[in-house]
Amino acid sequence: MSHSYDIAVIAGDGVGPEVMREGLRVLDATAGRFGFSVNLTEYPYGTEHWLATEEIFPESATLEIIDQDAILLGAIGDPRAPVGLIERGIIGHLRWDLDLFVNLRPIKLYHERFCPLKDKTPADIDMIVVRENTEDVYVQQPVFENKGTPEEVASQPMRYTRAGTERIIHYAFDVAMTRPRKELLLIDKANAVRAQDLYTRTFAEVAQEYPEVKTDHAYIDAACMWMIKNPEWFDVAVTTNLFGDILTDVGAMIQGGMGLAASANIHPGKLGLFEPIHGSFPKATGQNTANPLATISAVAMMFEYLGEREASVAVDGAIANLLESGAVTSLKAGAYGTDELGDMILAQLEE
Repeated sequence: MSHSYDIAVIAGDGVGPEVMREGLRVLDATAGRFGFSVNLTEYPYGTEHWLATEEIFPESATLEIIDQDAILLGAIGDPRAPVGLIERGIIGHLRWDLDLFVNLRPIKLYHERFCPLKDKTPADIDMIVVRENTEDVYVQQPVFENKGTPEEVASQPMRYTRAGTERIIHYAFDVAMTRPRKELLLIDKANAVRAQDLYTRTFAEVAQEYPEVKTDHAYIDAACMWMIKNPEWFDVAVTTNLFGDILTDVGAMIQGGMGLAASANIHPGKLGLFEPIHGSFPKATGQNTANPLATISAVAMMFEYLGEREASVAVDGAIANLLESGAVTSLKAGAYGTDELGDMILAQLEE
């Protein structure tokens, strides 16, 4: 074996363990084929663990995970826990405390049959959204005044720093430089949210360092419209944490649905966290109906980040070949068994 990687595995809640199972099957098969090994450490954290122990994510686990090469996450969220408690305690904790400031979301259509947009083909939908991951409203604590009264006021500020803004914009320009079109779109709402003028000014300054990159700008409402009407306009986009969260769900739908959408949470030079962007879908727990392709795609993104490019290309190619072949006609949950889709991907890898 040429290299060995230590991978932390958090299957999480709901359908998380089911999609993770298929992701790990693909991971194991691909590692063996391409001559590297993986050492998996599985962590029990999620709602079930919290209900049994009142523990969300202990500091000891964080210290262990820091020394790993990557994290694979299934899904987090369960209605038995207070809203946001487990999500912030696990996903938020890992993103923010490990300073994983880049949320990378490729949006790629593999076959036109899966796109809800008329007359759009894979040539029209192939973009990357670079979302800032450690600032903005999500990271701030809410404040409630006169809670429960008619005079109640709730606030949670949008807060951005020059350092945080500059590093995500630099990263987005670097991504654009790797793409044939070399185009980067800034998405903000600086006309109404004047704090985001920091993004506008920083983007203009950093752009001077990348004369090869063609730049453009859109407000978030216009960007959502354009993504539906003219997705071919998009190559690489950079945006804030909140707007990136919303925009990439739109992107997931035009590429075929949440069951196909994966993301990476990274800090270059440090470990990364890789996950499907769909939720935990508690109602489907244990039914073997969840689509695992997003998790398998997250495995491909992890391989790329670890430097195992051949393995990454093989997994992504297996997904593409399967969806292009016509063997899969629907990406909706329940159209195929979770393990059935896993078997199909493994068969493609063997071919």
